[in-house]
Amino acid sequence: MAYSDLHFKSGDQLSPQSILIWRIIQAAVWIVGAAILFCLLFYPAIGILLFWNILIPVAPALFVLGAGIWRNVCPLATTNLLPRHLGLSKRKRLSISQLGKLNLIAVITLFMIVPLRHAIFNSNGMATAILIISMAIIGIITGFFYEWKSVWCSGLCPVHPVEKLYGGNVLISIPNAHCDQCMNCVVPCPDSTPNIHPKSSVKTVYHKISGMLIAGGLPGFIWGWFHVADELKITTLRTFLSVYQMPLIGFSATLFLYIILVKFIPKKFERILISIFAATGVSCYYWYRIPSLFGFGNFADDGLLVNLTKTLPHWGIEAIIITITLLFFYLLVIRKENKKSWIIRPQYNNKQEKQDLKTPC
Repeated sequence: MAYSDLHFKSGDQLSPQSILIWRIIQAAVWIVGAAILFCLLFYPAIGILLFWNILIPVAPALFVLGAGIWRNVCPLATTNLLPRHLGLSKRKRLSISQLGKLNLIAVITLFMIVPLRHAIFNSNGMATAILIISMAIIGIITGFFYEWKSVWCSGLCPVHPVEKLYGGNVLISIPNAHCDQCMNCVVPCPDSTPNIHPKSSVKTVYHKISGMLIAGGLPGFIWGWFHVADELKITTLRTFLSVYQMPLIGFSATLFLYIILVKFIPKKFERILISIFAATGVSCYYWYRIPSLFGFGNFADDGLLVNLTKTLPHWGIEAIIITITLLFFYLLVIRKENKKSWIIRPQYNNKQEKQDLKTPC
């Protein structure tokens, strides 16, 4: 990138050279995603390893450190935004109520899909591929009708609620490699709002419910998910539904705790509470995920990347997960908010849109 692009401020534009570099990076990541999809279809063991045991475990940490990086290069986002880049989108706008409904659907979809990993996706490359293809189709269809990231990236994508929870105090902001102008299509814009979090927008009851569910329920949901083994043979409906039992128990427990705490703490401390729950959620994920990646998990080879049980002492794994837990609590809770957004906002399309964005959320 050009030197000037390293010192961006809101309203600045990427140089043509930097745009070209970002397009090359986006194309490369898209090709990697397509290769993983190909493996899921034709070499499922490799595809499952690459997708579920390499790509997905990296994502939560990336959201904490720099969610904007993923927002710029996500293959599904690139696919969704292709009609807009080619000038084929009708560029419709969502109402506030519609966006709130999409946010709620995204949260519910997340909680529905993740337990199915134990029942289907962790062991079935074709099923995982169909899931990804389905999301890509939804993304590109919505891209033909709606403005920029408003429907998929900031609405329906089931990963987006996690981005908002974990990305509340990122280390770095980067230029926007998709939107060349701010069209004010989402308010508040998750990419350009400093220290965005699930309760940043409470415009409708849908926003309130979705923010409460993801902030309060996700930590317990993650804990419960890691206490369920992969079911390689689903023979009855009861067995199928059993993969939801522990995640929903954990979800209910932390959601109940969150609701009680929100009721009694002063409003000014709610942001800190969300940060604590976010740090708890991402720490819980790696507390269980790292051991399972290296053979120290609760359920034999579930989630195994490489078995290090004969070369790495158990206390070594414990030291790693304790260190990572302390790091996440420092980054999300202890460290002072730096007022950074995931992505640096490009110039506004016109003065009216800039004025509209100043309307209180």
